[in-house]
Amino acid sequence: MTESEWLAEGFEKNRTRLKAVAYRMLGSLGEADDALQEAWLHLSRSDTRAVENLKGWLTTVVARVCLDMLRSRSSRREVPLGESPGVHLPDPIVSRGDRIDPEQEALLADSVGLALLVVLEKLTPAERVAFVLHDTFGVPFEEIAPIVGRSPAAARQLASRARRRVQGAAPSPEADLARQREVVDAFLAAARNGDFEALLATLDPDVVLRSDGGALRPVASVVIHGARAVAEQALIFSELSPFVRPAVVNGAAGVVVAPRGRPFSVMGFTVRGGKIVEIDILADPERLSDLDLAVLDE
Repeated sequence: MTESEWLAEGFEKNRTRLKAVAYRMLGSLGEADDALQEAWLHLSRSDTRAVENLKGWLTTVVARVCLDMLRSRSSRREVPLGESPGVHLPDPIVSRGDRIDPEQEALLADSVGLALLVVLEKLTPAERVAFVLHDTFGVPFEEIAPIVGRSPAAARQLASRARRRVQGAAPSPEADLARQREVVDAFLAAARNGDFEALLATLDPDVVLRSDGGALRPVASVVIHGARAVAEQALIFSELSPFVRPAVVNGAAGVVVAPRGRPFSVMGFTVRGGKIVEIDILADPERLSDLDLAVLDE
């Protein structure tokens, strides 16, 4: 086997893990693929004869690429004074309601729910990289330090600061998917029947609804707090109920709304203690068109 063949085989062997790293860091499936492509180009141009741990070396390369992408993204998303920052949700991973694709399951290991990814979006690039590498993939701080350009102690502080923000803001969903589905189905039935009180019964009093309509549907970009306000919003869109299809969204109960088979939105629910505590809706037509919505092929 030639060196190039060995490298190609090693890269393919680690591809799913590397994409999982990139997806957690970037929250974008397309950008995760771009990061892997950049890592492969770097690999093909590098002298790797001294590399003993190819998996660790590739993880470092992908992390550096992602950090550069996050920093570039942060500068692009700076909002002029006086303007609203809008709503940006991560890319959801959508599976059929009765099964999860093995590759998707690998990407979602360690419960990478939308609620967690939303919080990760609020971290600084260095915090996000340090947290993902250490807390999810067990990379030592001695290896993280040169990636983020800090000392090991400073890298540890980055991850610790990120961990506190995640623990304080990302609710842990119920582990039982069937129980999640019961609560979500009750919510959808109440919306379909126009039953306001039944809707309230499914919602945590402090529920948060986030909707990202993107540039093509800016009116759909909203953040709504509180059970009554979220229930009122659900009733407004109850006419879409016939087009709701159950799905698994980032490993949790969700739905795809697809009038005439065309995706209108993907909704992910976070259920805790028998109540819906978060609803995340991607309604951006441009980004929806890029998603693999296999659930629509049922």
